[in-house]
Amino acid sequence: MLVAAELLPNVSAVMQQYVIPFAWKAVGAIVLWIVGGILISGAGRVVRSAMTARGIDPTFSHYVNSALSVLLKIVLLVAILGLFGVESTSFAAVLAAAGVAIGMAWSGLLANFAAGIFLVVLRPFKVGDAISGAGVTGNVREIGLFATTIDTGDNVRVFIGNNKLFSDNIVNYSANPARRVDLRAQLAHGVDPHAVIAALAARIHQIPNVVPTPAPQIGILEYNAAGTLLYVRPFCNNLHFGQVADDTQRIIGEVTGGLPVPAPHHVERRA
Repeated sequence: MLVAAELLPNVSAVMQQYVIPFAWKAVGAIVLWIVGGILISGAGRVVRSAMTARGIDPTFSHYVNSALSVLLKIVLLVAILGLFGVESTSFAAVLAAAGVAIGMAWSGLLANFAAGIFLVVLRPFKVGDAISGAGVTGNVREIGLFATTIDTGDNVRVFIGNNKLFSDNIVNYSANPARRVDLRAQLAHGVDPHAVIAALAARIHQIPNVVPTPAPQIGILEYNAAGTLLYVRPFCNNLHFGQVADDTQRIIGEVTGGLPVPAPHHVERRA
């Protein structure tokens, strides 16, 4: 009982000097983190709304918003560490040393960050464009700080490092107002190709979403063992590419449906 009576004042002093102040600081840090997170989210919404109201491109808007969010979270973390008595100058020195070490270890990550800046500034594509790059074809959903998000035609989401995408050939299917649909029609020997070309031209001009300029291109591609091979090339906006391709293929089948079936053959000559 005597030992317990002697320890009780020491425990009480430790609680008052160390535990209780640390607990209050921990509670303050949690509150600061929650309130700061709410304010950062609100600031992001305000910036996004302001950029949208001024007609700024969504690609640039998303990128700036992501960078701003990361910067404000770093500031919030510094403020929380300051609440525990960590000086900002000491933290800056530690952060600089850590940045050098991380930069050496994660050079690829920094390369992705730099490539992301170039993608936003040079604008080879923007959010919503249909592109092909780094072996992936689909619609751009987001250009992030380190990776670009693409939704493929089979509804699979792919994340590609910005540096890998930027260093590869990028095909932008949405950059030009019209895209060519490239199909073929095989005719049998004895079928008049010019009559079929005229019939196809009359029907293809009536397909919805086929643009008048450039005009659809229909002509003879080659003469082969089966007969005459035609090329059929209407133009349309990339958004309607699949629909125009399907309708053109259907019309080719309807126009050539009653004609002789093409089959390879050859003529033998006897001496």
